Amino acid sequence: MLRLPEFNYYQPRSLKQATKALADLGQFTPRHLISLRALRELKGIRQNQEGLWIGAGESLTTISNHRLIANHFPALAHAAESVSTPQLRNMGTIGGNILVDTRCNYYDQTFFWRQAVGFCMKKDGDICLVAPGSAKCLAIASSDTSPVLVSLGAEAILVNNQGERRIKLEDLYRDDGIDYSTKAKDEVLKGLFIPPESLGRRNVYLKLRRRGSFDFPILGVAATMEADERGECRHASIVLTAVASAPKIVPEASTLLQGKKVTKELIDTVADAAAKISHPLDNTDMDYWYRKRMAKVYTQRALAQVAGIELAARQIG
Repeated sequence: MLRLPEFNYYQPRSLKQATKALADLGQFTPRHLISLRALRELKGIRQNQEGLWIGAGESLTTISNHRLIANHFPALAHAAESVSTPQLRNMGTIGGNILVDTRCNYYDQTFFWRQAVGFCMKKDGDICLVAPGSAKCLAIASSDTSPVLVSLGAEAILVNNQGERRIKLEDLYRDDGIDYSTKAKDEVLKGLFIPPESLGRRNVYLKLRRRGSFDFPILGVAATMEADERGECRHASIVLTAVASAPKIVPEASTLLQGKKVTKELIDTVADAAAKISHPLDNTDMDYWYRKRMAKVYTQRALAQVAGIELAARQIG
């Protein structure tokens, strides 16, 4: 049995106490654990003029079962429900999933295994074992909820001792396997706002993994779309996960679809663009060439669903 190292456990009573503790104690390999579980400031799901507020401390189970989220953002409910197992969803939070560490076959091993291969750039080593010539770590983003929230235009509220700041969720991420977040070490993710204009948009999340439950994504595709009464696209967004160290936005989803009637041919063009910017490597489950091909297939399926178009099996791929 693998045992956790010894650490000190702290349970602050307020968000102010938590941010101070992070500023004083935060480290990569922690000797101190600061629990945010009891903080009321991180809880709540409510709708107001600014959109839908989701507290970062709400559990993934709560997110997946909440009526407002299920009605307006079924992609987010599905993404939350697809994370790990029921027991871990009961404990894990939406904030934790948004900020989940990047993953890699060479990093996700025991200390003794990593020591045997000489460690890697992400922890204790000097090179990226996936691509030894790379100047940066190529561990991949593995959050299920973040691509959905990015596609919905969500904003993050971050707090430290100096106050709050609000940023677009897409700006919370860097395409760097080590320094993958712009969140400062002394900041706490307080919550998220999904803007009101996203309430009327269709949204879907498709997840590829080896098993139908439990596993991390080896590809995730979030699609959001709004069309007018003539069927012309007013807004479209496609965001991928597990193909880079940050959620990957497909810009062609907006530039090619907006103002046009969505057709199968347009869907194919956008799906080709999604596959082109996907650069999966041999750092997670299944062959990278297969994952790259599936980026096209899953983008086709996701766009077809939000556009209300049926695709025959022979038209996919």
